[in-house]
Amino acid sequence: MKNYFDIKDKVALVTGASSGLGWQIAQAYASQGAKLALFARREERLQENVAEIEEKFGTEVMYAVTDVADVENIAESVKKVIDHYGRIDILVNAAGMGNNKPVMDQTTEEWDHHIKIDLSGVYYMCAEVGKYMIEQEYGKIINIGSIHSRVIFPGGGISAYSSAKGGVMNLTKNLAVEWAKYNITVNAIGPAVFATELTQDTIDLDGFMDLIVAYCPAGRLGEPGELDGLAIYLASDASSYCTGQLICVDGGWTAI
Repeated sequence: MKNYFDIKDKVALVTGASSGLGWQIAQAYASQGAKLALFARREERLQENVAEIEEKFGTEVMYAVTDVADVENIAESVKKVIDHYGRIDILVNAAGMGNNKPVMDQTTEEWDHHIKIDLSGVYYMCAEVGKYMIEQEYGKIINIGSIHSRVIFPGGGISAYSSAKGGVMNLTKNLAVEWAKYNITVNAIGPAVFATELTQDTIDLDGFMDLIVAYCPAGRLGEPGELDGLAIYLASDASSYCTGQLICVDGGWTAI
């Protein structure tokens, strides 16, 4: 029987792969036999994750210490992947940061930094990896957006985050239109709140879980592994006619 979701031996580059959703997706790809390149800023964590993948899954894996806000650093790191594997089939842009400050409590510098990491960093990675995907006439790009690409928490307070993630959604659409002729699909995943290192401070706020129960029909946070199936689908040839989409994994939140 044909495996429609086969990504064995595909080369997958995952940013934000030191922890959180990037690390979860990297493990999902490793479990399916993909070859991996892990990008993040924390070298010690990357080294630990490489060792864990090699031990648990036995698949080929490399890493590069990479800041997605640094265009020159990105170019150097991507070149290392090309030199090692010869190609990049899958790009997952999962690097990001959180920000819960209302507009009047947020400095201009904080706004600029947030937009540079959560939006410009996605653009920089797509532009650099896209050069190689266009040349090879094949690619699967998966950007990590958010439910806040579309909706806002009651009371607001996430202007920088939601603006960046809204930009990710529209960047995804634009690249999908530009690059479809090169056999490149570009899609985004829009998670609700998953318990990760990035979101833990928000989850710990007084009353936050009451908000989840009130506004998420499933009444709970996302759990590890609940993005894996979609991430594998979008990375596989089963999604060859799916492009320019933001697909939310949110327990029904954006259905309201």
